[in-house]
Amino acid sequence: MKVITFGEILLRLSPDWASNKAAIFVGGAEANVAASLATWGTPVTYISKVPDNGLSRQVLQQLENVGVDTSRMLLGGDRIGAYYLAQGSDLKHAEVVYDRKYSSFADIKPGTVNWDEALGDAEWFHWSAISPALNPDAAIICKEVLEAATRKGMTISVDLNYRSKLWKYGKDPVEVMPELAHYCHLIMGNIWAAKMMLGTQLDEQAMEVDEKDIYLGAAQKVAQEIVEHYRQCNRVAFTFRFSKGDTHNLYYATYYENDQLYVSRQRETNDVVDRVGSGDSFMGGLIHAQLNGFDPQQTIDFAAAAAYSKLFRQGDFNLTPKESILQLIQ
Repeated sequence: MKVITFGEILLRLSPDWASNKAAIFVGGAEANVAASLATWGTPVTYISKVPDNGLSRQVLQQLENVGVDTSRMLLGGDRIGAYYLAQGSDLKHAEVVYDRKYSSFADIKPGTVNWDEALGDAEWFHWSAISPALNPDAAIICKEVLEAATRKGMTISVDLNYRSKLWKYGKDPVEVMPELAHYCHLIMGNIWAAKMMLGTQLDEQAMEVDEKDIYLGAAQKVAQEIVEHYRQCNRVAFTFRFSKGDTHNLYYATYYENDQLYVSRQRETNDVVDRVGSGDSFMGGLIHAQLNGFDPQQTIDFAAAAAYSKLFRQGDFNLTPKESILQLIQ
């Protein structure tokens, strides 16, 4: 396997109260990244923990169906975590309800998994800030896995996903994430998440002007600060997503490498179908592009187009073919 992604598998329930029905999707940030990579032909293994029962086997089959390897999945515990979200809504802004306490993944105990064996000979390890937000043990486990990936010489990437309804165990993200970020070569997120999780500087007053040039200037400064402080990190990517309504989205992204900021094309739509997983598609795009030798501009163009393409697909996974994404950037 080239890539391993690690995080909690989740079920999304999207109720339609008028018909007394609910759509159900398999997801979770790192599972979404894996699904994108597999769709685009990058060999990928997803590691999480699920109960050893029939429902779990059906859930894992959904990943296998799109080409994600689940042979290194941890088994045990009592339940798969879930969250409730209206169809088409955004995790960051909508009323999301989590049902994740005491899940199999949240109950993994430190010192119980041989991570060197689990990681095998993969080249790339990806995780997100959602995992250490669950509880103190989860933060310790993230460090265990990151240490193992470092020993193996893997490239390590992180998505600074911030979920305000997590981080409820007495720690702020900035008390936990900097130590973990020191292991990472590629850090992705947005300028606001970087401030909240890594303590980077951001001129909030300047941001109130709401102009693209100001955002891009901030992206350059924050990326430089991250690279200077986190010595392993030599690549930083930020997304900019703005919405004026349920189906509207304006999107562009930046990628910083070798003291230069690369900017994607700006795209806008009023036809959003499902926002969930767009950021994960972006992360998958970054990984896929770099494993396939794309130059920095090609990397940010592919990742941003991948993220944009997810807006028109229902469910957590982005199954848009690579050829269709490449057509977007021609």
